[in-house]
Amino acid sequence: MRLNTVLSLVETHRKGVATPPETIRRCYERIRALGDPGIFITLRDEDEAVAEAQGVTNNGDFYGVPVVVKDNIDVAGMPTTAACPVFAYQAGDDAEVVKRLKRAGAIIIGKTNLDQFATGLVGLRTPYPAPRNPLRRDLIPGGSSAGSAVAVATGIVPLAIGTDTAGSGRVPAMFNNIVGLKPSLGLISTRGVVPACRTLDCVSVFALSVDDAWTALRAMAGYDPNDPYSRERPLAMLGSAPTRARLGVPLTSQRLFFGDGHAAADYEAALSRLKHLGFRLTEVDMEPFTETAQLLYQGPWLAERYLAARKVLEENPNALHPVTRAIIAPGANLKASDTFAAFYRLAQLRRAADDIFKRIDTLVLPTAPTVYTCEQVLADPIRLNSRLGTYTNFVNLLDLCGASVPAALHEDGTPFGITFVAPGGQDALAASLAKAFHAVCGVAPGAQAKLEPLV
Repeated sequence: MRLNTVLSLVETHRKGVATPPETIRRCYERIRALGDPGIFITLRDEDEAVAEAQGVTNNGDFYGVPVVVKDNIDVAGMPTTAACPVFAYQAGDDAEVVKRLKRAGAIIIGKTNLDQFATGLVGLRTPYPAPRNPLRRDLIPGGSSAGSAVAVATGIVPLAIGTDTAGSGRVPAMFNNIVGLKPSLGLISTRGVVPACRTLDCVSVFALSVDDAWTALRAMAGYDPNDPYSRERPLAMLGSAPTRARLGVPLTSQRLFFGDGHAAADYEAALSRLKHLGFRLTEVDMEPFTETAQLLYQGPWLAERYLAARKVLEENPNALHPVTRAIIAPGANLKASDTFAAFYRLAQLRRAADDIFKRIDTLVLPTAPTVYTCEQVLADPIRLNSRLGTYTNFVNLLDLCGASVPAALHEDGTPFGITFVAPGGQDALAASLAKAFHAVCGVAPGAQAKLEPLV
């Protein structure tokens, strides 16, 4: 069955096989057919979206393509909630990334659900109904960009925008069997994005293919003089994966799956496939990365999360999800001396990571060590969530980039994925390796096998 990718939809529109308004109507038909109240926090009026599609021009890379946006990113005329109703405000302007996508012809159809204040990797920390995992309903959808990932996996849209501070653009990609692209820090403007950790936040991309995700990255990337964290980082072309790429993998003793034998076997199978493709695998000591990951929630960056939710915490703390409140509230008590001590240690860990990347081109890691059911996470929300960040929490602290792709999907609906992690500025390298692997992994993306194409 032909899948609705960004590239195929644009071609369909340009050839006149279907029109952008017809595609938008089909999106809303699919939303109604799915009947999942947890995907969107705010869904745009259908007639309004169709009217915009009627006027879109055909000279952009996203000509008439429907896109959804995580609800911590501003879309003019729509509320931004960060999944916290008392925090909500009406956005008067588009976030910079939304402006750039619209200029390329994209049609924004709604704002998607998330773990409150983008704090979590599970997709359940929301006062709204949680999105349902389309692969297996008892599994968590992943977070914090839960609704965005589910919208792509279910075929509502071929592209969705999320954010990624600790793995929120990669873990939901694995759990929904799709592609997740986490760019280098500062490559995409975060102006108009509700911060989680402002110094670490990235806008991320969910898609059915690496090519689609890269097309979005190209459209959104670029220096923004009005964003103090924006950087002038050149973006190379997406090409063929270098045949002699050196891929770093954890020491055998450091490969953590928390008892999930299927995930461990899936990772070994992925490594075997990479060897067959001709890539060289080198075991590396993951200790610097593991220690860095621990700093994210046990160090001063927790104070950044506190700043983002400070007004709500101080004025109406009971309005926060109880798990979110328990995680963020201690950020008010961090000392400046603790902060500088963490900065000093991070500088040492960055040097250690740099030394490792002198011997390898990228790391290739499990996107997450396992996947849990909703029941399991609700019974043990903080410990299990922490496990899910084993291979993701260090990436932004070390100024790395990553591309996550499906690697296995079992008959019972359990997914597994791997992520290529590269030094900051090497986005094209990570994406090209991910594309090469995705082409041979034999896993159809998302839940598309169960769905008819949009056009």
